[in-house]
Amino acid sequence: MNRLFVTLLLSALTTMAAQAQQHKLWYSQPARHWLEALPVGNSHLGAMVYGKTDTEEIQLNEETFWSGSPHNNNSPEAKAHLQEVRDSIFAGKEEAAHAIIDKYFFKGPHGMRFLPLGSVKLKLGHDEVSDYKRQLTLDDALCTTSYIYKGVKYERTVFASQADNAIIVHLKASKKGALDLNVAFESPLEAKVSPLSVSGKKPYLHQIYATVKNVEQEGIRGGLTTDCRVEVKADGEVKIDGYELEIDDATEVTLFIVAATNFVNYQDLSGNPTKKNNQVLGSIRGKTYKKLLKAHFQKYQEQYNRVSLQLTRQTSETSTTSSLPTDQRLAAFDGTDLDMVSLMMQYGRYLLISSSQPGGQPANLQGVWNNKMDAPWDSKYTININAEMNYWPALIGNLAETQEPFFSMIRDLSETGAKTAQEMYGCKGWMAHHNTDLWRIAGPVDGTTWGMFPTGGAWLTTHLWQHYLYTGDKQFLADYYPIMKGAADFLLDYLQTYPANGYIKEAAGWLVTAPTVSPEHGPVGKKTTVTAGSTMDNQIVFDVLSQTLAAAKILGKDESSIINLQSSIKKLPPMQIGRYGQLQEWMQDGDDPKDEHRHISHLYGLYPSNQISPYSHPDLFTAAANTLNQRGDMATGWSLGWKINFWARMLDGNHAFRIIKNMLNMIPYTTEWGPRGGTYPNLFDAHPPFQIDGNFGCAAGVCEMLLQSHDGAIHLLPALPDDWQTGEVKGLQARGAFTVSMRWTNGSLQEATITSKIGGTLRLRSYVPLQGKGLTPATGSCPNPLFASATIREPLHSPELTDLSLLPIKKVYEYDIETTPGQTITVRQP
Repeated sequence: MNRLFVTLLLSALTTMAAQAQQHKLWYSQPARHWLEALPVGNSHLGAMVYGKTDTEEIQLNEETFWSGSPHNNNSPEAKAHLQEVRDSIFAGKEEAAHAIIDKYFFKGPHGMRFLPLGSVKLKLGHDEVSDYKRQLTLDDALCTTSYIYKGVKYERTVFASQADNAIIVHLKASKKGALDLNVAFESPLEAKVSPLSVSGKKPYLHQIYATVKNVEQEGIRGGLTTDCRVEVKADGEVKIDGYELEIDDATEVTLFIVAATNFVNYQDLSGNPTKKNNQVLGSIRGKTYKKLLKAHFQKYQEQYNRVSLQLTRQTSETSTTSSLPTDQRLAAFDGTDLDMVSLMMQYGRYLLISSSQPGGQPANLQGVWNNKMDAPWDSKYTININAEMNYWPALIGNLAETQEPFFSMIRDLSETGAKTAQEMYGCKGWMAHHNTDLWRIAGPVDGTTWGMFPTGGAWLTTHLWQHYLYTGDKQFLADYYPIMKGAADFLLDYLQTYPANGYIKEAAGWLVTAPTVSPEHGPVGKKTTVTAGSTMDNQIVFDVLSQTLAAAKILGKDESSIINLQSSIKKLPPMQIGRYGQLQEWMQDGDDPKDEHRHISHLYGLYPSNQISPYSHPDLFTAAANTLNQRGDMATGWSLGWKINFWARMLDGNHAFRIIKNMLNMIPYTTEWGPRGGTYPNLFDAHPPFQIDGNFGCAAGVCEMLLQSHDGAIHLLPALPDDWQTGEVKGLQARGAFTVSMRWTNGSLQEATITSKIGGTLRLRSYVPLQGKGLTPATGSCPNPLFASATIREPLHSPELTDLSLLPIKKVYEYDIETTPGQTITVRQP
């Protein structure tokens, strides 16, 4: 290794170390709008911190505070009209089917909405300040505000403690006794606010006690009440001032914010929120601020610190914008500030940690943050892409436990969805359409164009299988197998044999879903989204039946079902390549090559599934690229998140980075609705409006550019952009229960360290030759079933397709090594 290279390498490492300190969001002025405020959360509670100096606002959410109460939205009239709908579809009369579905299938409410709880207001009266700074540091999940007012430095820290289940606010003045403020609670809902101040005999008790009622929606009565407490601990005088608490002559003040509802589960509202809050406050009241802070760090950092990412463009070049305030940094982003990319990846992980923890609710369309009485799309769980996208970073990003609330919701839906399957379709098993909420509705919502999606529940179960592939946990698989089988049972009942006299002649004999939609999109020549056997549905059905079949074999269960699963899989429609060289979205060749619709649902088979591979089906791989190019590089925010992952799976890092650059386009907070996606000043994803799924899609996409394990091997640096010349990533997870860390220079892998949790064959794939102890060149298919590629039917090509120039596939090197549990291996370039 020559001296120049050593010098350059040391320079690069120094640069990366400096950039690692930039993993924070910071601003030189208070938030003017919710989309400039900064999020903290512990899954149960979420807060948006504005950092104001006159009257600070800390806007609150509690994860179970939604409108309505237990109910279902199943239509009792659907089943009687189901065959009429199917006959119309098979006859090519989809518009008539659409009208029947609209009339008879949508009879219930359209889902309840996630509500804001209210805001804690800190009335400080500091109107002219200097040296102002507010920031959110990702490595410790602290939101801080500091400034100087009349010669006194004021510091404010807010964090949401998982360890103590509370939001902690700490205020400090540099001058003794200089801290004077009033604490208030306000809510946009019906609320009863009562301050309490008991002094004299210790322990002192100073609280604002608020009860907030939820609301009815679409005839579903409100059944939730929230108990919210703001307890004050101060070294100054505390007294009641109307509905507020007045604090005078303090130097330090700590607030404990807790909240709970009477929600127990989707059908039980017998909880006691007052008792819950008393228990939390009783457990933290005697703790010092330093002790609370230490517990918070330990709990949060145990998850966050598992993964790190450092990127540099060139060893001799650094970005001139990385030190700017975050809003200015975002506005100036031109692709050279690579630490902004790693910041976005880690911000996605931060948001997932903060909005989804075991025992809680899953992250909804806005995570656990919402300030609107009528949130966009009710901030529900949209399960035709958005809710699934929320959890894409969980496994590869080493945050597996954040999925637990998601899995709990899937279990709930397997119960409510069993009623929907039987009452609406006369089918066994369970199902859900394209949306659900706190009450786990499984019937269709919004209307036929969006809601006639019968495979939402089925898609959810693929996350259970992926968890097994990443962990090898057979007990987990056994626990959730009945839910997987229930989804498969519904599909087997719901699938129809396409008739020989149907209007799509080549589809005769195929097993297809009917009715269904390709989410929110219809083919040329049809004025409806209603169809039979959309490509996405066919891919989801293939996955669910195949995964249930594999699970049954692993667990030695349901031998009688195996033959039926195998025969049904063989009858599913193959993927088709249309006349424009595109992957067809429908069984008919109805794609418009100039259509840039945000949903690219038929590429589910590329990502998150593994049905489209450059190695086994280069024609499908090429068709997927054609589809992506035809759909364009601009889209809504969440769609951009999906496209990053698509291009990563296309092994095209440069194109994936182009999409990241499109996503890192500043959308001002004044733009709450619009067709062009990007990023808000607080780095929330902009559809617009705000949807958190784009943040999670971006985080997953960056990881997927660096590591893939879905297609027969662990592929090291599969889609590294040319601009990411030097970097290091630690702690990513791969299927097979392997933890992977890598270092690269000049765009080429230098070293990888892989730790095996459960043992088994490790197959590595790399663009460069590798060497390491025990490493041997690989031949044939990988014997480790956790890496298994998909075995699909051969695709069909349109007779109108005259030329399909296959994409070139970069040469790879593959190696095997047998590992034991806990073993760590290191591989390098020769």
